[in-house]
Amino acid sequence: MPLSHFSDLLTVSQLNIRVRDILEKNIGQIWLMAEISNFSQPSSGHWYFTLKDERTQVRCTMFRNNNRHIFFKVQNGLQVLVRACVSLYEPRGEYQLIVESMEPAGEGILRQKFEQLKKKLAAEGLFAEKYKKPLPDSVKQLGVITSISGAALFDILKVLQHRDPSLPVVIYPTKVQGEYAPSQIVKALSIANRRAECDLVILARGGGSLEDLSCFNDERVARAIFDSDLPIVSAIGHETDVSIADLVADLRASTPSAAAERVTRDRRDIIQKLGSHQQRMAMAMDYYFSKLRQRFVHLSHCIEQQHPQLELERQKMQLIHFKISMEKIIQAKLKGLIHQEAHLKKNVLRRAPQIQIYQYQKQIQEEFHQLKAAMERKIHHYVQRFAVVSSRLETVSPLATLARGYSVTCFSSGSMLKKIEQVQIGDELNTRLQGGWIKSQVLEIKKN
Repeated sequence: MPLSHFSDLLTVSQLNIRVRDILEKNIGQIWLMAEISNFSQPSSGHWYFTLKDERTQVRCTMFRNNNRHIFFKVQNGLQVLVRACVSLYEPRGEYQLIVESMEPAGEGILRQKFEQLKKKLAAEGLFAEKYKKPLPDSVKQLGVITSISGAALFDILKVLQHRDPSLPVVIYPTKVQGEYAPSQIVKALSIANRRAECDLVILARGGGSLEDLSCFNDERVARAIFDSDLPIVSAIGHETDVSIADLVADLRASTPSAAAERVTRDRRDIIQKLGSHQQRMAMAMDYYFSKLRQRFVHLSHCIEQQHPQLELERQKMQLIHFKISMEKIIQAKLKGLIHQEAHLKKNVLRRAPQIQIYQYQKQIQEEFHQLKAAMERKIHHYVQRFAVVSSRLETVSPLATLARGYSVTCFSSGSMLKKIEQVQIGDELNTRLQGGWIKSQVLEIKKN
């Protein structure tokens, strides 16, 4: 039969490629638990081995970029849990597993359970940031849930002794490993929330294997942390260890020591801040008192400038100047009238009309009396105004207090005596009392 009749004729290579594609697409990634045999580790760095059970086996390859993350000893006879992809080794036409990760069988099961629980709780929102409670700015009392004999408690107390030795600590002892650890941790969380005596709680344990830390991957512990009213800081294992409790907690610290540092204040920082606050307060007080002193000086100057006695003196001087001005005006007017009268008399005598002389005399007398009356009214008006102003000023004048038994003392220069510090032995003083002045000399000074 001619080859042209076989339109779908394949080569072995093409067949193997098709089978490989079918295996990879239809089966994909799997988890497998089995025993290692025929383990080899050539210079290329890749691992080649067989995974088997009681009846069958399958060839496996684990490439160097994946097996470099394995930190336990791989050897024949070891039970392991692997994550792998099904494929086909084309040159020999043998199907095989390309292993991506490997764990000892015990830890492998725990890891699988961890991933399943992690996926479940994430779907319920227990890891969501919106549910994370904020930590208080200042912790007045700290709670610690851990083993009473563990290294984690020692590390926390050591940091507290160095940073904030006055911080009170309440320890809620519990097992942190083993079958009964989850229930005890849940109970300790319940007690801490019921007492409500702490501002936040550190849940801590030192490092260990995945199995050692399995109590922190327990669903009961995760839900107790999520339901806690107190903020929870997790500090479990080493920095590379991540537990379900870490994911649910309000804050995850890499180690117990790091947790203690995170939630406490360094006393040196506190002392430095107090010193800074004290300095700022001192500067503010200096500025405030400086402003008060400036204000006091300004007001004192204003009071001196607006003293009632000064105002009376100014009014008095104005009246004196007005009186002098009015006298000059009257004298000038009278002088003019006298001159006019003399001129008229001269003309009258020259012309000798008796009637005109009489009329001019009468006109002059009337104008003189009118001018005199106007000047008297003007003077009377200013005298009354002076009396009113004097009366008003007298009501606010310190001299008005003299009638009540007080006195006002001045230096001989006229400046007011306000403070005892202004006086020296031998100074001459003038004391104003009701009815007069007393002149005295300072013989002795006594301060309160």
